[in-house]
Amino acid sequence: MSANEHGAAPKAGMQHVLLLLALVAVFSFGFYKFVIPRGVEGAVLSLFHPHDEKENQAFKEVVPGVFAVMKDVSKPVPAGATNLKEYIKTDYIFDFTSAQRSEAEAGYSKNSGEWIVKANGEGGLGESAIILEPLQGFAILSFVLGFTLAIFVTFFMPSTIGYMAQKVDREIHHTKTKIRLQTGLSDEIVDLLAMPDKQLAELEPHQVRSAFKVVWDRTTQDTDRGNSRRAVSFEDVFTNDVNLVEFRKEVLFIRIQEFFSDFVVNEIKDTTSGIEWSGNRTKLLGGLRLYMSHHFTEKYSNNVTGLAYFGAAILIVIIGIRGLKFIPATKPSLILAAISLEGSLLALLAFGLIYTGEEERVDKLMKKMEDAAKLQLETMKDVSQDMHQMAGALVGETSEIIKKKVEMAIAEALASDDNVKRVVSDKVAEKIIVAMRDAFPSNKSNG
Repeated sequence: MSANEHGAAPKAGMQHVLLLLALVAVFSFGFYKFVIPRGVEGAVLSLFHPHDEKENQAFKEVVPGVFAVMKDVSKPVPAGATNLKEYIKTDYIFDFTSAQRSEAEAGYSKNSGEWIVKANGEGGLGESAIILEPLQGFAILSFVLGFTLAIFVTFFMPSTIGYMAQKVDREIHHTKTKIRLQTGLSDEIVDLLAMPDKQLAELEPHQVRSAFKVVWDRTTQDTDRGNSRRAVSFEDVFTNDVNLVEFRKEVLFIRIQEFFSDFVVNEIKDTTSGIEWSGNRTKLLGGLRLYMSHHFTEKYSNNVTGLAYFGAAILIVIIGIRGLKFIPATKPSLILAAISLEGSLLALLAFGLIYTGEEERVDKLMKKMEDAAKLQLETMKDVSQDMHQMAGALVGETSEIIKKKVEMAIAEALASDDNVKRVVSDKVAEKIIVAMRDAFPSNKSNG
């Protein structure tokens, strides 16, 4: 057991962030420079190539990145030629280079950094050429693809430099802590519950007996304790030849699920998958599920949903502007950028929903609440009876105590001669005063 497992969770350092940013920059540039141009080129050629058989046979790559219908197939274009007008027709022109073209030399015009797509034939794009600005239309898509690839690459790196590798290691630590707080079990027992099957199978029953017994006792229902004659004891099922992996899966996990919830069992299983990923980086889905299910979807789900709506608002505004003719139909780069943004955010939202934990069934929740209510009522009934018995006992004991105290006070008063003399003298004086008042009545009374 490493020191970090029960200590402070590791934090991402500067090396993690800098390496991630460097990978994002490199991959984004690679997608923008090499992948996206070839992808757009392949899509355009497959969709808008000439449908006429004769023109299709004459449709060639004139120079690297430029496709057009040749005037004479037998007359190839010299390498490095700029005067393309005398070699190609202007009906079909697909230029995916960054070079500037002029009408006089090439038969069509475009600025540097632009792509031009022109297909006038049947099933084409119309008479006007479509001008694409890759920096405006595909920069967002390149960044999204580069960022996604960089994120997945860091899963396979060591945790000391890999951004996502560090995040998953941290989540293993955090999820174990949550399990411990939710169940009240010790760190050592949580480690056994989340241990990969292969490692658990290598242990002997006596090595885990006490820990599994604690879990058994912790997940014993109060109704089971009341029905001791019918309840199955731990010793009945945990024998010396027991399969530890099957026992944990078929007995302990079911008891934890019934006593706590399905979510606690899912946390344990996902933590096990994360630990398996930490030992074998090719098990990417295990680490990804742990991070997405128990961190990303819990912390950032509302943010992602808000961003998706924000992207939809931007797309609606841009399409509305396009409908007002402020964006020409021949220059759709801004619309492509908005579509790329909204598509990426919706993909992220869908990806997060895949790993969002399902709500526990309502009938199961109601059953657990009913059982809990019954247990509380039974407990309150027992407490009420105990309090009633205690009150009766206290009342009986109190009356006896008061009686004894009075008797002791009287006995102490009579046992003291001074107290007796004082009482007697007070009574004698009182009698003399009464007698004198009777013998010598006042003048007022005689009158």
